[in-house]
Amino acid sequence: MSQLLEARGLERSFEWRAGLGARPQRLQAVANVDLDLAAGECLGLVGESGSGKSTLGKLIVRLLEPDAGTLTLEGEDLLSLRGAALRQRRRDFQMVFQDSAAAFNPRWRLEKILAEPLRIHRLAQGDELRRRLVSLLDLVGLGESLLDRYPHQLSGGQRQRLGIARALALEPRLLVLDEPVAALDVSVQAQIVQMLMDLKERLGLAMIFIAHDLAVVRQIAERVVVLYLGQVVESAPCEDIFSRPQHPYTVSLMRSAPAPDPSVPRPPVVPGEIPSPLNPPSGCRFHPRCPIARPRCQEEMPLLREEGADCRVACHFPGELALTGLGTGEDHRPGDGDA
Repeated sequence: MSQLLEARGLERSFEWRAGLGARPQRLQAVANVDLDLAAGECLGLVGESGSGKSTLGKLIVRLLEPDAGTLTLEGEDLLSLRGAALRQRRRDFQMVFQDSAAAFNPRWRLEKILAEPLRIHRLAQGDELRRRLVSLLDLVGLGESLLDRYPHQLSGGQRQRLGIARALALEPRLLVLDEPVAALDVSVQAQIVQMLMDLKERLGLAMIFIAHDLAVVRQIAERVVVLYLGQVVESAPCEDIFSRPQHPYTVSLMRSAPAPDPSVPRPPVVPGEIPSPLNPPSGCRFHPRCPIARPRCQEEMPLLREEGADCRVACHFPGELALTGLGTGEDHRPGDGDA
């Protein structure tokens, strides 16, 4: 597959104040992220809340501007585009948002919502516009009769299908989906995911699928990138991530996923919560929660490096913490004295 998207060194910070008159602080949401996406590929982006997934998605579609880094689509520098040139290029990349209830103007009927991108880009009008709208609804499993309704008259699953239809209106090459099934029940989730898989094959779409539900990611993604406190800690083909995770944080995500059989004993989940991005830990950002951390982890930030075919991991001791236990060796803790 040919390369579609390439991001190098993307960074984004926000100014944060604790209250009126408080001194401003910088919150780094995305830190030196590299990302590659091939045409027609689905990339899963996973991590806990606060890991920077949604911010990274918005940087990719230029809803936010990065503080540093480069971003290219089919070799073209996206960050250099402005005005009409950017508006024209936006047809090639679109985003589907998590909160479908807040994604639409509640005063607009579905017909106006779906027609807006086509009218902005002057792609259709009159009978042709109506035909395009009906075709879009059919593409996502909705009927023409819904065009006269308002968003609040739809179910959560229907609203998310509408969001996908609106994103597809301009026939994009890339779709960024931010937790598209998080607020839906399991049966509706399965339907939406299957629909996305079908659309990907039918339309040749590339997708960045942002999620915290690992079972969903495993079903749809071909490669997975794991984020922690704004940094990529592991990147690998989907099956490698799930069968042979190399980073201790990735292992902790696997362990925290619901068990298919609750009666089967599971290894303990790595404790604690993600630290504040206002004051990230020194060295490896995961070391305060890592069961194999050594003094080196507290002092030296690990670089993202190759660890096998098409696998990159940012860990001083990759693969030491196995998915079913602690692999080789004993349970190392910070201060064990290991180098």
